[in-house]
Amino acid sequence: MLTNEKTTEDVALGIRRRVFEHAMRNNGGYLSQACSAAEQLAWLYNEELNLGPPTLPMIPKSFGGVPSADNPDYHTGAGYNGPFEPDLDRLFIAPAHYALVAYATLIEVGRMAPEGLEMFNKDGSSVEMIGAEHSPGMEVHNGTLGIGLSTAAGLAWGRKRRGETGKVWVYMSDGEVQEGQTWEAIQCCAHHKIDNVKAIMDVNRQQCDGAMNSVMEVGDIAQKMEDFGAKVVWADAHNLDEMRAAARTPHMGKPLIILANSSPWRGMPTLLERFPRLHYVRFKSEEERARYNVEIAKSLKVDPVDYAGAH
Repeated sequence: MLTNEKTTEDVALGIRRRVFEHAMRNNGGYLSQACSAAEQLAWLYNEELNLGPPTLPMIPKSFGGVPSADNPDYHTGAGYNGPFEPDLDRLFIAPAHYALVAYATLIEVGRMAPEGLEMFNKDGSSVEMIGAEHSPGMEVHNGTLGIGLSTAAGLAWGRKRRGETGKVWVYMSDGEVQEGQTWEAIQCCAHHKIDNVKAIMDVNRQQCDGAMNSVMEVGDIAQKMEDFGAKVVWADAHNLDEMRAAARTPHMGKPLIILANSSPWRGMPTLLERFPRLHYVRFKSEEERARYNVEIAKSLKVDPVDYAGAH
């Protein structure tokens, strides 16, 4: 693993600060995802995952084209998580719209250069707005919400059959429980006793079209997951000790799913003004942008962003 002198708390704060600064300079961004997910991704990368050093350049390459016989140098973005070795862990980030937060995490833990974030959503860049298989930290394209757990389960099943000791983690969002494939994946893991897969789900109760319950009621997801064969444990998404303890929960013969109860305005309370429309923040006026710049900067204990000349 990389040696990182930052505490996990510092990494989480750094994630929020980087996403905030990016949003101010670009007149919008995935702020609520940084609020809800910062501790979860910081904990995974800074503590929980057993990863080797990155195998790709600190400054991401441009998009090199899709896999083909004429493109022998094609690679996924998984190299930022280290090499594929039998004893090392693998991570799948299922909600591809968390890409901005994932990139900020890679920077904070020393796996990608800060310049990489400047390439975000630019023509020809691999640092995509919606993470694709060639984007830093990504191994497969999970843009169709709900396929991440299936992907992780399939790999974990194969790794178990080969006797590999590395675990397979998947990072999920709670909107995925509205997708049937998620439930099929849980049931499949239980049936085949795929217990080398673990998932942590960001339960922030928000999605693109607003609050989850206004889009589709999902009921007691913990009980449903238990019924489908998973071992489920709740944790406060902003309490590192609770997540640490949750990850140690025995789950022999079953997949472990941590439901991380989170706030989509954690660290940026000004976002509560926009509830329940929190999925992507695009400032409605220059006055609002300037006010958020001051108020959120104060919450994060940083100077307001100088975005003169930014788009």
